[in-house]
Amino acid sequence: MALKTFKPRSQGMRFRVAPTFEEITEEKPVKSLTIAKRKTGGRNNQGRITVRHRGGGAKQRIRIVDFKRRKTGVEALVKDIAYDPTRSAYLALVEYADGDKSYILAPEGLKVGMKIMNGPDAEATVGNCVPLSKIPLGLMVHSIELVPGEGAKIARSAGNGCQVMARDGNRVTLKMPSGEVRIFDGRCTACVGAVGNKDWGNIKLGKAGRKRYLGIRPTVRGVAMNPVDHPMGGGEGRTSGGSHPRSPWGKLAKGGKTRPKRKASNRVIVKRRK
Repeated sequence: MALKTFKPRSQGMRFRVAPTFEEITEEKPVKSLTIAKRKTGGRNNQGRITVRHRGGGAKQRIRIVDFKRRKTGVEALVKDIAYDPTRSAYLALVEYADGDKSYILAPEGLKVGMKIMNGPDAEATVGNCVPLSKIPLGLMVHSIELVPGEGAKIARSAGNGCQVMARDGNRVTLKMPSGEVRIFDGRCTACVGAVGNKDWGNIKLGKAGRKRYLGIRPTVRGVAMNPVDHPMGGGEGRTSGGSHPRSPWGKLAKGGKTRPKRKASNRVIVKRRK
């Protein structure tokens, strides 16, 4: 992925850094592989706001991504590299030998015209989906299952990937993007390679309006509010002291551990991320 800057013809363009989309080859999405995205404005089925600062934004269609890679042993041809407005990674449109089409996450290095395959008999090459027990040590993988057959859950965002560190019988050790070292079941599948579009984190929107296009509304600091509106509000003049940082509902916001002490997956974590 390449990025471009702009001449400062306006204040919104002055600091903007945008993708060139030179990898994208698909002109229009396959409509049968998309569904309409219904906006909720951050509200639940009772009409109450459960996620703040959401609302508006451009219309989007959700791409149906095959995270289970259901067709095993069938060769597929990469037809297009596609843009997805609802995620940071690019997608690859693949067509299987029997005519079926599906979207998958596009790993770094996957090009139009390349062939991929899913299943235990596939080679450990970029784009192929293989059980972890079949992947050589040292390779980067993405779209990893936590439970065999459940579908990919780990390392799905742009530029992310896990490294295969060790193998002991049917237990495979991976180093996560966060630095955590974790044990996985060798029957879990993973796609070889790291997710593409790794420069996504260097994009700069340039103006507040582009944030609104994404459906994100302004955020007001708690210390700028009145005491009736926020526990950190009020005070004479500009003040940010007086109480520990906390949420609008009084829950302390910094330093507290949020992971349950007796969580079942603690036994599969070899090394913490911190």
